[in-house]
Amino acid sequence: MRIGFIGLGAVGAKLAGTLARNGVDLTVFDLDATRINLLVGQGAKAGPDPATIMRECDVVITSLPSPAASQVVLDQLLPEIGAGKTWVEMSTTDPEAIRAQATAVISRGGQAADCPVSGGCHRAATGNISIFAGCDRATFETVLPLLTYMGRRILHTGDIGSASVLKVMTNYLATAHLATLCEAMTTMAAQGIDLATTYEAIKASSGTSFVHETESQLILSGARDVDFTLDLVLKDIGLFQDLANAKGVALEISPKLIEIVKDGQARYGERAQSDRLIERLEEQTGQSILAPGFPQELIDDEPEVRGKEITRTTSH
Repeated sequence: MRIGFIGLGAVGAKLAGTLARNGVDLTVFDLDATRINLLVGQGAKAGPDPATIMRECDVVITSLPSPAASQVVLDQLLPEIGAGKTWVEMSTTDPEAIRAQATAVISRGGQAADCPVSGGCHRAATGNISIFAGCDRATFETVLPLLTYMGRRILHTGDIGSASVLKVMTNYLATAHLATLCEAMTTMAAQGIDLATTYEAIKASSGTSFVHETESQLILSGARDVDFTLDLVLKDIGLFQDLANAKGVALEISPKLIEIVKDGQARYGERAQSDRLIERLEEQTGQSILAPGFPQELIDDEPEVRGKEITRTTSH
């Protein structure tokens, strides 16, 4: 298949790079020509615009920063969509928006799949990220070979929109983990507990999480650059709050998380790195949440292999 990829940001460039590295016939586009050139250097071809890419490719993947950006690109793709064309949306987006967008694609005879990713930029770079796929089974079978290049674990979540609902939920949980880890490590520092020991205690206990084993290392090293910015965090947790509001679920923690992230933006900038939230507590307490021996960047040491579908079971 001829594959197009539009949106070469922090995650998109790594997903596209994995396809190029595995010999996929790939054409790419981004508003930033520098990003296009980087992918061309990895074996991809440069596309002139989204419409041309859809016209010339069988499957077009988009990875964009917001639902609004996704709609702008889709408006350019739609005139070229018909039978034999598939659109794969890998952005974290609004579930209602993706359902409406997919309906527009399907009404023209194309296929649509809602395929957000989860697991961090370092795993996107190695093809070991997890991918949720919301679409009918026939479309899933069409896109699964591509998804297994880009991700290690592929979960078919159900109909269009279901993947985005689940992805927004997981990003909400990741933000909650980050906020509580910041409080936990600052409190341990105030208690005089060694922070490297604190890291190991959390990792070895029921208090651990994926966020701890990744972002806590960047907090403690002082790097504080997880390649995910506060504007994206706020978008994602805002989408989760919208899901709850739509069903009348009165959340208690979610509004506080939104307040914390907005305060972080006011202090450090809208596009500050998300792990800089620790600095709010450092400023408040005078504690330095640093420890020697932690890395300046995250490296995925899991070997790269073709991914596979996760099969749901009734027992775990």
